[in-house]
Amino acid sequence: MAETATIGDRTELDEQLIERILDGEKEAFDVLYDRYFRRVFSFVNRRLHNRADTEEIVQEVFIGVFSSLGSYRGEAPFAAWVLGIARRTVANRFKKKHHATVPLEVEHEPQMVDLLAPTLHRAATPLENYECRERIARMEDTAHRQLTEEQRTLFELHHLRHRSINDIAALTRKSEDSVKSNLYRARKLLLAR
Repeated sequence: MAETATIGDRTELDEQLIERILDGEKEAFDVLYDRYFRRVFSFVNRRLHNRADTEEIVQEVFIGVFSSLGSYRGEAPFAAWVLGIARRTVANRFKKKHHATVPLEVEHEPQMVDLLAPTLHRAATPLENYECRERIARMEDTAHRQLTEEQRTLFELHHLRHRSINDIAALTRKSEDSVKSNLYRARKLLLAR
């Protein structure tokens, strides 16, 4: 659904504003910016939790929106297109930031260095945290929209409460094969996301 804005006595759809922007009207972009600023700011801030970084990314998002406006085809709602640019901008920021470093001086003999040690005990990068939160959100959405109540219950019992298939079968009065089958279907749906 296209967003609308009231300007003077008329209401404009996003598509009309886009046409005006592409025709060179700066005021039309200001309207579009005002219309989507809060939504983009909220979207980015939920992922970064840092106001300074959020403000910087939001500006990058709107530069991206403005510079690629001519490629908007109208196949998806404009808001989704804008948030897609925001999502990619946030992801690109994480890729640019916090590169892995290797110390130049090693106190140990070369044969004594454990090359896996830095990766085994390191904290997740902001990109990994962001990607993990995005994946969890998609899985939760899938769980609520596509799994049956029974599948959600079985998944929770087995994967979150660590109950055995045998215990779950006894608790739900179902065969072990039925429990396994439902868990398989639930995992297949969730992991496809």
